[in-house]
Amino acid sequence: MIDYAQARRMMVDCQLRTFDVNENTVLDAFDTVARETFVPKDREPFAYIDQTLHIGPAGGESRCMPAPMVLARMIQALRIRPGVTALDVASGYGYAASVMAHLGAQVTALESVPELAAEARSRLGTAVQVVEGPIGAGAPKQAPFDVILVNGRVEVRPQALLEQLKDDGRLVCVMGPHRNAKVTLFVRAGDAFGARPLFDASLPGLDAFAEEAGFAF
Repeated sequence: MIDYAQARRMMVDCQLRTFDVNENTVLDAFDTVARETFVPKDREPFAYIDQTLHIGPAGGESRCMPAPMVLARMIQALRIRPGVTALDVASGYGYAASVMAHLGAQVTALESVPELAAEARSRLGTAVQVVEGPIGAGAPKQAPFDVILVNGRVEVRPQALLEQLKDDGRLVCVMGPHRNAKVTLFVRAGDAFGARPLFDASLPGLDAFAEEAGFAF
């Protein structure tokens, strides 16, 4: 029998703290939210490994749960404070949304795969609003947002999401081609968006943000 509370503590101490995650509120959130409840039943024993975890569904577009240290650094970069509005894009079963809610954010979880949206609702309850719809379009009815997190790799600038940020809002995603992707932080200033790469990381690509293939001759 796995002691999941101990596994969470080991994750925080051995993965997060050693990867420059130093915000106490973020560390506490990852030590509190039960990661194993946001994966398929047969994957619970793998919930705390330091790797990206694929969560399905079988067939169609899949989703992933970023490795704990990558997700924690991404969430730390958003500087979430109680009361902020947050959008969790490609939310899967809703783990990142739950972490942000624990930090005090008012979270909207956006998922385009119906099976995953249903799973997120069952796990998140009333703590997070789950919206089913195209992830590339964001959640315009709930916008604007203070922070946006994208759970997956984007190859093109997520312009529709950026335009749903408030002034001084922050969006974090993994951006670029597979082998050269970086966690990238966008910050809105009026109608302009500054971008800064933070560290190397890669996640499975999201179809909604894939670069169009060029013509071949």
